[in-house]
Amino acid sequence: MRNTIGLKILGIVALLSLIAGAVAWVNARKSGEVESLLTSVKETYVPSYAALARAHIRSLEQSAYLRRLAIASFKSPVDRAEVARLRSLVEQKTKEADNEVLAARKAIAKAVEDRASFGDEVLLGRLDTRLEFLQRYNATYDAVRSQVESALSNHDETRFRDIVASLDQARDTLNTESEAVRREMLGLLDKAMRDTIAEQNRSVRYGIILLAAALTIGLVVAAAMTVNLVRPLRRLLKGALAVQGGALDTELPVTSRDEIGDLTGAFNAMVRELRSKARVRETFGKYLDPRIVEDLIERPELLGSKGERRVMTVSFTDMMGFTSLSEGVTPVALVSVVNRYLATMSEPIRQSGGIIDKYVGDAIMAFWGPPFTDANEQARLACEAGLGQVGLLPSFRQSLPEVLGIKRNVPHVDMRIGIASGDVVVGNIGSDLSMSYTVMGDAVNLASRLENVNKVYGTHLLVSAMTREMAKDAYEFREIDSILVVGKEEPEQVFEVLGRRGEVAQSTLDLAERFALGLVAYRRQAWTEATAAFRSCLELVPEDSPARVFLDRIPVLSAQPLPANWDGVWILSEK
Repeated sequence: MRNTIGLKILGIVALLSLIAGAVAWVNARKSGEVESLLTSVKETYVPSYAALARAHIRSLEQSAYLRRLAIASFKSPVDRAEVARLRSLVEQKTKEADNEVLAARKAIAKAVEDRASFGDEVLLGRLDTRLEFLQRYNATYDAVRSQVESALSNHDETRFRDIVASLDQARDTLNTESEAVRREMLGLLDKAMRDTIAEQNRSVRYGIILLAAALTIGLVVAAAMTVNLVRPLRRLLKGALAVQGGALDTELPVTSRDEIGDLTGAFNAMVRELRSKARVRETFGKYLDPRIVEDLIERPELLGSKGERRVMTVSFTDMMGFTSLSEGVTPVALVSVVNRYLATMSEPIRQSGGIIDKYVGDAIMAFWGPPFTDANEQARLACEAGLGQVGLLPSFRQSLPEVLGIKRNVPHVDMRIGIASGDVVVGNIGSDLSMSYTVMGDAVNLASRLENVNKVYGTHLLVSAMTREMAKDAYEFREIDSILVVGKEEPEQVFEVLGRRGEVAQSTLDLAERFALGLVAYRRQAWTEATAAFRSCLELVPEDSPARVFLDRIPVLSAQPLPANWDGVWILSEK
């Protein structure tokens, strides 16, 4: 049977209600017993004592009226009306006294018969016996009183005086016995009241004990059931925090068959789903940049085929000497070299926030820009990555003997990098079954061309004019040439990245300045001046390839007639 949280809470409430009801029933029963005792006192002891007290009073009143009757009877002349009235009052008080004693005996008999009464039946029986004797004394007194009244009726004063002594003696005996009975009745009444108070105190004490026991039992049971409810919730919270911290191997035991058990099962299913998605992200992160994977998962709308036009910076990196390397090593060694090269040259891209679009053989295509990098920082970050790649080239060359497993005839490996900024289209390109999140546009084509242009000028890192303009505050550049690449109708100024501002050697800055003077003379067709400037570059840096390129180009150009509108743009015929 399914134990829902509602049933558990209902069980707690029912148990507490049952305990409270039991305590209330016990208290009610005890209160009923006390009430019964109070009723017994009220209906037996108190009325009995009151009746005895009234009987004594009526007896005293009878005696007083009898005295007045004697005075009125011997008074001359005799007031017969007064005598009759007093005789009537004497009779009335006699009857009332007898009735009160009888009422006291009835109350005592009721107390003896009442099982709820707590009085001592022996004492009550003895008291009833004394009341019976009291009635006999009262009858004796009435007999003497009758004789006195007869003497008064006959106006026999002598006989009255003889009998009145006996009347007084009977009166004293009756009063003594009546007083003794009242004292005994008062003692029973006092004991009854004390017993009632004691029973009331016991009832209160029992009630407190039962209430404390009920509260203890209720609290223990409620606490146990609450812990049973709270413990799995805390376990769920702890598990959720662990999952939030990345512990996707977290699984919680299902310890109940209520909603919390269902929630725990759902939590475990969620964790398994997250673990599966994490494996998907990890797997596809090896084929796509993790940020693209994350973006596609978090923003499903990007899965649509609609692209966005943005200004971005694109980089192409290629290994020089790959063909000769592939001809001289085994396929396994070639794959090891390429993997080492791609891993080494990818790290600067990732560190600078770039997105690796794809690997094409030994080439790396990457891009920078929103939403992955700040629009104003993209060119600087791309140049930073390019310089980082060039800086890692010597260490990569040193690792080749170990990777190839040879010590001699190690192939010479170099690299070329082209970077361009401009408008591109960003989005998912492909079919309904297979897509690639990539960039397309003139900037992409230009970056690819600039990578290849490095072969012409013997450079490692060339950038477009827009890239140079966006990153000029952070890096030093040298203009290499103005070229027209295949597929473009407008010429493009090409710049070489020299290094970060403030970190470039003075000799390199001097080289850039002399080279710039040579370019100005070259574009004015001042061949002699241009030749002198480029030769001065070689005097400063003998291995400067761009200066040698222009020194080789100037004799060819100067030996042939040039168009009147020639502006120094070099047209490239190869991609």
